[in-house]
Amino acid sequence: MKFNPQQTLAGIAAILDCDFDGDANFPVLGMNEIHVVQPGDIVFVDHPKYYDKALESPATIILINKKVACPKGKALLISDDPFRDFNVLTKHFKPFEPARAVIAETATIGKHTIIQPNVFIGNHVTIGDDCIIHPNVTIYDHTVIGNNVTIHAGTVLGADAFYYKNRPEGFDKLKSGGNVVVQDHVDIGGLCTIDRGVTASTIIGEGSKLDNQVHVGHDSIIGKRCLIASQVGIAGCVLIEDQVTIWGQVGITSGVTIGEKAIISAQSGVSKSLPGHKSYFGTPADDFRKKYKEIASIRLIPDIIEKLDKLHE
Repeated sequence: MKFNPQQTLAGIAAILDCDFDGDANFPVLGMNEIHVVQPGDIVFVDHPKYYDKALESPATIILINKKVACPKGKALLISDDPFRDFNVLTKHFKPFEPARAVIAETATIGKHTIIQPNVFIGNHVTIGDDCIIHPNVTIYDHTVIGNNVTIHAGTVLGADAFYYKNRPEGFDKLKSGGNVVVQDHVDIGGLCTIDRGVTASTIIGEGSKLDNQVHVGHDSIIGKRCLIASQVGIAGCVLIEDQVTIWGQVGITSGVTIGEKAIISAQSGVSKSLPGHKSYFGTPADDFRKKYKEIASIRLIPDIIEKLDKLHE
């Protein structure tokens, strides 16, 4: 999320009512999660285990819960609760804007695009040319849809990220200030759910095709010309490179990368990054041939046990 206009370190500290370490006029260009930060961004960290990762990241402003040595060229915001204060900033710079109409006046819809009955289009949504949006689709604020996109009935674009901090009094939600971007020539089936990014964009790449009931978590990026079959669940912050094929009921954990032109067979569970140009199967997903050899070996176990029992008779 970028700030417009640009902010200063002292200005952000005033919003949060917190101390800072650095030049009061140090420029603050935006805020982002650790995996997408850029110079000028704020990143938050609230556990010593991740201090170094945050301090050494491209982010130049670190919202942290302990005063530490400030790296050269960077600045600190010292907060007793960085998670809470990151939410304060999201609410300040990207506040919730109630809908005033079923199709917002601020939405932009391209030429020859067909909007079927009962579609909701939120504030500041952009839809390109020659699209078809079928009934009962919900498109949340700031979603960007390219040209020649088809979205089938009941799909939801832009719901909040599933991201919570477990506190003694209950789960505390990290507010979502990002959006969803659907590029050109994408088809999205019925009843799909694509969550917006926390601070950046969840992206469906050009020419990709999603079957029915596919879920894509926050900040995940799906590359160009991917095929994703029904009931696939993709967690947050997943990178799926170009021309990947994922068959039905595959589950993918957060933060992993699926390499270009990989194929993942149905009902596989992906718990780690997988190199491209290979086929995978099973839980945890592994090389297709290796996994089937393992299954074949497991089927031999009863015979092996029977033979061992006979040796002891």
